Amino acid sequence: MAAKRAQESRIVSSILMVPEDANPAGNVHGGVIVKYIDETAGVVAHRHSRSNSVTASIDRVIFHHPVFIGNLLTLKAGLNMAGRTSMEIGVRVESEDLLTGEVRHTASAYLTFVALDESGHPHEIPGLIAETEDEVRRQSQALNRRTVRLEERAREKAGGSM
Repeated sequence: MAAKRAQESRIVSSILMVPEDANPAGNVHGGVIVKYIDETAGVVAHRHSRSNSVTASIDRVIFHHPVFIGNLLTLKAGLNMAGRTSMEIGVRVESEDLLTGEVRHTASAYLTFVALDESGHPHEIPGLIAETEDEVRRQSQALNRRTVRLEERAREKAGGSM
């Protein structure tokens, strides 16, 4: 199975925030944003693995600024690391005030997806070719996060706390 370049699976998507996405004060619910993060990362995982891929974990979502009704939410997602059957996708969320043109970094998240075969079992995926300095840095940081996730999982299985 041939490795793939990081740019082959990148995606940028935009969604206009409407009243049903928000609370009565006009602030978009964090859960709505997380849903779009998960969906966007899923497209990246599918593009890389060319198979059904499911969310295994979301490391964290950090919200930097609120999003309001009428803002354009733009999600930029790319593959940071590919393991044997799993992959880490990073998602950057920006919100744009369409009246002023102001764009703000709204949130960031790291998600792990697992590729599945037709029977629903994990299956091997292509490796990742990191070509730029930024891609090499992202891959290195993703490997570090993977180590931390595996250590936390081992502690949880042993009955310890995180």
